[in-house]
Amino acid sequence: MEEGRNVHRNLAIGMTSSPSSSDDPDSEKAPLPDNLGGVAELLGIEIEEMGPERVTATMPVTPDHHQPFGLLHGGVSVVLAESAASVGGHLAAPSGHSAVGIEVNANHVRPVREGRLTATATPLHTGRTTQVWEVKITDEQDQLVCASRCTLAVVEQTDTPPTA
Repeated sequence: MEEGRNVHRNLAIGMTSSPSSSDDPDSEKAPLPDNLGGVAELLGIEIEEMGPERVTATMPVTPDHHQPFGLLHGGVSVVLAESAASVGGHLAAPSGHSAVGIEVNANHVRPVREGRLTATATPLHTGRTTQVWEVKITDEQDQLVCASRCTLAVVEQTDTPPTA
């Protein structure tokens, strides 16, 4: 372990993690799962770096990520942005709480057909009841593809995720 930082690797999603916002080892904070599951897993989203002040996630762009005209679907970019912001929001939330998305804004500024995207999420505001995260998604040439802002609600942590 690196000094002052908990690090673990998950081969399924390449996840590196930092501790939650609480330094208390008896914290009520539930850990993040070993994989993101659901739509993030379907899209191939991987968390490369995570902490309460910055999250970096990557995702491939393949024909499975395209809209009907052969370009990256804007909704896929939104899923990548909200996934990165939600991980950061969970880590920045107080003990016994997590953060869930309530609004996402995305400006798609460059078309993409293939390659790998990197989303970098940083908090603009981490309050008692809400958080606002800025997410910049870039391509392999570090050109901006999408600029997003995600608003998260800080909620009490539940033991189990809700079922459909």
